[in-house]
Amino acid sequence: MTGTAEIDGRTFRNVLGQFCTGVTIVTTVVDGEPVGFACQSFAALSLDPPLVLFCPTKASRSWAAIEKAGHFCVNVLAESQQEVCARFGSREPDKFAGVPWTPSPLGSAVIDGSLAHIDCAVETVHDGGDHFVVFGRVHSLGEVRDEQPLLFYRGQYSGIEPDKTAPAPLRDDLEAFLTTASEDTWL
Repeated sequence: MTGTAEIDGRTFRNVLGQFCTGVTIVTTVVDGEPVGFACQSFAALSLDPPLVLFCPTKASRSWAAIEKAGHFCVNVLAESQQEVCARFGSREPDKFAGVPWTPSPLGSAVIDGSLAHIDCAVETVHDGGDHFVVFGRVHSLGEVRDEQPLLFYRGQYSGIEPDKTAPAPLRDDLEAFLTTASEDTWL
């Protein structure tokens, strides 16, 4: 077995880059100013109660603002929002410049054109190495737009090719997937 001290960071990123992820922007508003960051480490956690999770780096100023506010909105990006993602993944001081948004019911920023959004309150925060693992309690959900999601794969943006999509067998919704996944034994 290989110890963690022997794992090269670039190799680690390359191997994990084989896992395709969706792309989100996690936002809040503090003192009337919107803040946010691009985030791939987002997932559904629980249906009852409705919880999600995301993992900000410990050095993130945006995470510090979100923690202070106590609430956040996860904006699921559409395939057409590559420029928005690049802006929020940069060190640009005003990431919201030219990016229209409206306040969510909890007061976080909902980015116009997002595929969907999930409005949450910070539930708990856990240590995760050089990141935090943040659990959020879902308070409201935005309408889903009929567009393809923005994906990230092997270090670049990707999309779903319409002729190559197929429904997952026997798992046609999130509840069925989560229920089955929790009952499975992974070896």
